[in-house]
Amino acid sequence: MLERIGSPRDLRELTYGELEDLAAEIRTFLVENVSRTGGHLGPNLGVVELTIGLHRVFHSPHDSIVFDTGHQAYVHKLLTGRQDFGSLRRRGGLSGYPDRQESVHDIVENSHASTALSWAAGIARGHTLRGETARTTVAVIGDGALTGGMAWEALNSLGASRDRVVVIINDNGRSYAPTIGGLARKLDGIRTDRRYESFLGWGKRTFENRGRFRSFTYNTVQHGKRALKGLLTEDGVFSDLGLKYIGPIDGHDQRQVERALRQAHDFGQPVIVHMLTEKGRGYTPAEQDVADRFHAVGKIHPETGLPIEPSRFGWTSVFADEILQVAQDRPDVVALTAAMLGPVGLQPFADAHPERVIDVGIAEQHAVTSAAGLAYAGLHPVIAVYATFLNRAFDQVLMDVALHRAGVTFMLDRAGITGDDGPSHNGMWDMALLRHVPGLRLAAPRDEPTLRQAFRDAVEVDDAPTVVRYPKGAVGEAIPAVRTVGELEILGEHGDAPRVVVVGLGSMAATAVDAADKIAADGIDAVAATATWVHPVPEGLEQLIAGAELVVTVEDGLTDAGIGQEWAAFARLQGSTAQWSHHGVPREFLQHASRAQLIDDLGLDPSAIADAAIGRLAGE
Repeated sequence: MLERIGSPRDLRELTYGELEDLAAEIRTFLVENVSRTGGHLGPNLGVVELTIGLHRVFHSPHDSIVFDTGHQAYVHKLLTGRQDFGSLRRRGGLSGYPDRQESVHDIVENSHASTALSWAAGIARGHTLRGETARTTVAVIGDGALTGGMAWEALNSLGASRDRVVVIINDNGRSYAPTIGGLARKLDGIRTDRRYESFLGWGKRTFENRGRFRSFTYNTVQHGKRALKGLLTEDGVFSDLGLKYIGPIDGHDQRQVERALRQAHDFGQPVIVHMLTEKGRGYTPAEQDVADRFHAVGKIHPETGLPIEPSRFGWTSVFADEILQVAQDRPDVVALTAAMLGPVGLQPFADAHPERVIDVGIAEQHAVTSAAGLAYAGLHPVIAVYATFLNRAFDQVLMDVALHRAGVTFMLDRAGITGDDGPSHNGMWDMALLRHVPGLRLAAPRDEPTLRQAFRDAVEVDDAPTVVRYPKGAVGEAIPAVRTVGELEILGEHGDAPRVVVVGLGSMAATAVDAADKIAADGIDAVAATATWVHPVPEGLEQLIAGAELVVTVEDGLTDAGIGQEWAAFARLQGSTAQWSHHGVPREFLQHASRAQLIDDLGLDPSAIADAAIGRLAGE
């Protein structure tokens, strides 16, 4: 059946019986393919009927469909002519998110949550201003993403709009984990309302027995002589904003889904459609999972859902263990997360001290400013977040934490080049941004011991923000220092008077060691060095580079605005005449590929760095 779908137009020719077969086939396809490549499995299993309905009712790309976040767009890709999932999230294959380079049906290449409603508001107003009044803009947003403040800013704006916008709440009660907060409690109340359960049962019987669904209005469902008032609008959550509401709808009942979407389409003004779906639908291991292991998976056995290769001990696990140890002796240490309790390593801490872990939902700005408030109240907050997501709260780091000299520690997971998830997930911006924040101190540990010590050092600082960044994946072998020069550490040295100093920051420390070895093998004395605390400029830099002709810096952040540039500027002010060569990430978006492929492309492997240094000394 799936092979017959070359475009959304083909869906409109199918019967409901055929659609049911198609939905089953799509779920089988997703399990078989994503289990081989890795990717976001659970979210996509939950939106099959919803996405089919979208493409039967709306006419993409004439009607714009925006996904928030884009990880739930695999079914959308399948229905818009992209069925080669053999190299999903691999170079040359399909992106794990919507991608304009792939299809005219993709609008927003996002994986940062809570943005789709603002996109939709802008697109729809643009259509209105251009007189394109027959075009509808659709935003699909999960209940998890709806916890983000930006989504509510957009809803406030849409409430005063008359543009053709349909907002679909894909409500599965989860983001990475169960959705939290007042909105989550409200939506949960709707899911468990007996009137809703009765309504769904009646609706299903009506379809089975009569083949059609009795009409209902936005605020009233008629069941015989009994009126079921709109379950959400009674309290005015959306109606007070001026938005019409349809729902709740069984997001796995194709007829109900399409009926609701058609009414929303015909309304012609902003309207909310509330769809209840089940994350992992149709795949038993995912349906039975309580830890959201199937939100995103690596390669797994499709029959059991178990990983093909057991995960190695990773950076996140080191932090998870260390904060738990520190918290046992420091009752003032509290932690915050933005809807990612498990992925950032805070679950063990939450299990041991649930009252000391705060999940704010997908609301990084709120997390940072509330952390400043916690610090003012005498606690030491630790914010654990992916490096790329801290970009969203830069103003709060600057104006709420740093300006007020708040002792807040930021643990930046997935820092540097991450690869497969594409441009929005590479944590390559943090050092270039954060080094401009007054008073902020930033660490880039190279191994497990230095990560543990950096965290302990960070939480001792109570008058400024501290940042500890570390990469995705497994922790390599420890790299002991041969000796120290001030706050810098020598990791390897060749000769008494090195002509080249290779400095590797964080995860690039091992690269610096290998590069120095290769330079020495060419007959040039060299030394490999690093520092755990890289900003401000560590003490001892002048002594380290004294007498060197060339200083090479290697980092997995921006080259032209990064730590290497900062150190070079400082050295020149101190009178150093050494040449500097910086290796890092260019100021551009990196397309999805493996980390190893990107490292090779960017010339960040030891051989390329050594060859560049040797050529520089030779005047090439």
